[in-house]
Amino acid sequence: MCDTCGCNITPGNREYAFKPVAGTSAVAVLKNLLAHNDNQAVHNRRHFDSHGVLAVNLMSSPGSGKTALLEATIDALKDEFRIGVIEGDLETENDAVRIRARGVPAYQITTGTACHLDAHMVHDALHHFPLAGLDILFIENVGNLVCPASFDLGQHRNVTLLSVTEGDDKPAKYPVMFRAADVVLITKSDLLAVLDDFDPARAESYLRNLASVAPVMRLSARNGVGLEAWLRWLRNELALQRARVSQGESVQPGSRLGGHLHEVAT
Repeated sequence: MCDTCGCNITPGNREYAFKPVAGTSAVAVLKNLLAHNDNQAVHNRRHFDSHGVLAVNLMSSPGSGKTALLEATIDALKDEFRIGVIEGDLETENDAVRIRARGVPAYQITTGTACHLDAHMVHDALHHFPLAGLDILFIENVGNLVCPASFDLGQHRNVTLLSVTEGDDKPAKYPVMFRAADVVLITKSDLLAVLDDFDPARAESYLRNLASVAPVMRLSARNGVGLEAWLRWLRNELALQRARVSQGESVQPGSRLGGHLHEVAT
């Protein structure tokens, strides 16, 4: 476990943590935390399903455009669907303020030192959120290409953003994050004309090398180019979620999340 970035203990799971004692390894501590997280995620997902809500987890590195994407998405769909957002950052309510300015409810989770959200933090946020009045709940995870992919929040779908300012080799460098994606969005694509060292085809080839079949979409939240394909994907996912709910069924993100994606060597 990491003792510096804070990914081992979060405000949500602190009560389940224990210090290693004789005969107890750090691996056992981590497995205990992840088991509690997965149990809470199951509860969260049932809660979303009982309200007919589609829960979508947005993951990426900092500055890739998650909040800008949400703003553009809300502007496009706010008259069609009821949208809510849970924001995750180490500090400040900056992103939640931006979302509320779009006229939709937003709840900010400040994690302190934790570099990801977990299912317990999301569950606590739901006590302050009008879930019964929503169609789609977006969870904007902490900006980080490592830890968020390993913690199930109870969401139905994972969206991974890759900005053209980051480099097209990120799927190769951060395979856990990109394997967990149900769709990959290449953001800030309006900058491709000046950032000619980013090759979208090469980025997709790295993704396919991970045996991922997730669709890849290029878009720009700034000028709206490519946004319609993303909106169609969301509409389709919500329709599928409603059909599942009507049949008493549920779904997890396409790649199984949990401890095996965040294992430590024994």
